[in-house]
Parts: sequence; structure tokens; C-alpha cells
Amino acid sequence: MSMARVRHVSLPESRLLAGIGRRPWIGLLVAAVVVVVDQWTKQLAVATLDFRTPQMVTKWFDWMLTYNTGAAFSFLANAGGWQRWFLAGVALAVSVFLIVWLFRLAPRDRSLVIPLGLILGGGIGNLVDRVILGHVVDFISLHYRDWYWPAFNVADSAITLGAAWWLLSAFLGASSADTDPVNV
Repeated sequence: MSMARVRHVSLPESRLLAGIGRRPWIGLLVAAVVVVVDQWTKQLAVATLDFRTPQMVTKWFDWMLTYNTGAAFSFLANAGGWQRWFLAGVALAVSVFLIVWLFRLAPRDRSLVIPLGLILGGGIGNLVDRVILGHVVDFISLHYRDWYWPAFNVADSAITLGAAWWLLSAFLGASSADTDPVNV
């Protein structure tokens, strides 16, 4: 049996991303932009859309105002009301955790500044709704024929994009300088 060295794949180096990574406060700026855009689009949706009345944009995409009292995919939506404060508490705790993590990133992990900012902004955007309104405003509806994806909003999109970016970085990113490749 021969021994082969496993090659590490890394994302291309970018001066812009490297510069951003040295400035964790940029993650807070990204989060603030997400919150502002999210709250603005939700106010626009509430002001212009009728509840649960789809407005077709394309054959697969509608604007449709709906409210979610639960978590993702309406999990706990019919739990009786206690979930509002429970989910708000979880969102607040995760937000604090993300802020602390953002400022304690190791130099090799600083490429996570923007993805963490996206996740943080999305979480805070939905937290604002949950605390003030008692539900999260959703208004983007995707579908194919009779199959409908649960309605979502800008905050949900930011969380998804940030999480996907984070996972992509984890799987394709460079390994730590202090670890050796695995021998097979």
C-alpha cells in the first residue's frame, strides 16, 4: 500500500477579502445593511400586499404576504404563543455569540467576516419582527407547479447565503498553517 499526500484545496486569495477579514467590524456593517434592507422590504410588503394573496411575478415566483409565528418552515407555529419569547431568546443568544465570535476570529478564519455578518443581520432582522410584531413577516414565494417552498424574506435569504458561504469556506478553504496534510 502506497502513501499519498492529500492536497488541500483553497479559495483564491483576494486582497479585498483579506483586507475585510482584518476588520471584523465590517461584519457588523454587513449585518446592519441586512437588517435595514430586510425591515424596509417587510414594511413595503405589509403596505402593498394583501395577506395570503399571491401576486405573480413569474411562473415560479410570487410576492405573497404571510406571517410565521414559528421558526424555519413554520416549526412551532402552532405552539400556543410561548415560542415567541423562546425563539427571540435563542436569536438574541446566537446574535451575541456571533458578535463575540466575529471579534475573536483567528487570522486564518477572518474570511468568515462577511458570512457571519450575513447570518447575524438575518437573525436580528427576524428577531426585530418577532419581538415587535409577535411573528416574522414573509413575502417571497417560490414554486414549481403544485410544489411550494415555504415563504421567506430577505433575512432568511441572508442567513442561507451566509451559512452556505461559511460551509463552502469550511470545505474548500485552506487548512490551518499549523496542521499537516493527512497521510492516506
